[in-house]
Amino acid sequence: MKMVNTMEYLKIARDTLAIEQQALAKLAHNLDDAFQSVVEAILNCNGRLAVGGIGKSGLIGKKMVATFASTGTPSFFLHPTEAFHGDLGMLKPIDIVMLISYSGETDDVNKLIPSLKNFGNKIIAVTGNKNSTLARHADHILDISVEREACPNNLAPTTSALVTLALGDAIAVALINARDFQPADFAKLHPGGSLGRRLLCRVKDEMQTRLPIAQLKTSFTDCLSIMNEGRMGVALVMENQQLKGIITDGDIRRALTANGAETLNKTAQNLMTSNPKTINYNCYLAEAETLMKEKKIHSLVAVDDENNVVGLIEFSS
Repeated sequence: MKMVNTMEYLKIARDTLAIEQQALAKLAHNLDDAFQSVVEAILNCNGRLAVGGIGKSGLIGKKMVATFASTGTPSFFLHPTEAFHGDLGMLKPIDIVMLISYSGETDDVNKLIPSLKNFGNKIIAVTGNKNSTLARHADHILDISVEREACPNNLAPTTSALVTLALGDAIAVALINARDFQPADFAKLHPGGSLGRRLLCRVKDEMQTRLPIAQLKTSFTDCLSIMNEGRMGVALVMENQQLKGIITDGDIRRALTANGAETLNKTAQNLMTSNPKTINYNCYLAEAETLMKEKKIHSLVAVDDENNVVGLIEFSS
């Protein structure tokens, strides 16, 4: 086994990234009307986008499908071998099929061409060989040719794999813009994710309703107890059911820094921040998060339509 020192590993890594960076720059420079035609074909398709490939091309195709489907372009992965043994039944004539093969001569991929032509499917060839069998039979061709692979033997799909992946992202982002696909649309397709929760759930769905409440004359030590029991690092200062202020960990630290031991004689009224920020409990979590980020606060008081305090919500940056 060839021994390589640490500095050589770093050089190899940097050389690899430089090769791939140059390939991406070349891809961007060489994009032409063919790319525009592909985006418009997918955009105007009344069916779905099927993506097929073998080996690493197949893995990249699956990632493309995941990105397309989650950003408003109905898509599915079509395994060429399985398609040739029955999965062609997944296709409708109105679907577009994107086939990925760097050489353009992958047998399992090209065997699908006659059937796809017979069904009437449009074919997008993603290939590094514009003179290949796949390219010659395609309706649209996207060129992913690279000068060399980052692999020292120029064999393992490294640079070409990255270029293919990046091209898929470029198509997806172009479609996102064309469809005016908004965060709210994304959230509908990701209801289980963090973004979906923030954009679809309301403050009232997540707020804490067992509130740590102090009075204006509550002592310093009692304020600490209330904050600890509430486990939110805050206490709401209320008087006659009206919100007067909020005490946070930061307020306590600032008081101790400014007053030292004298802080022990302070009351909630001396410690609190008056007129704390509030949000209506029907607002979405994303609105609450945006407000907390803007104001650089970690807790937000939730109020109802009559401005009554009904909850407290936290945000961890």
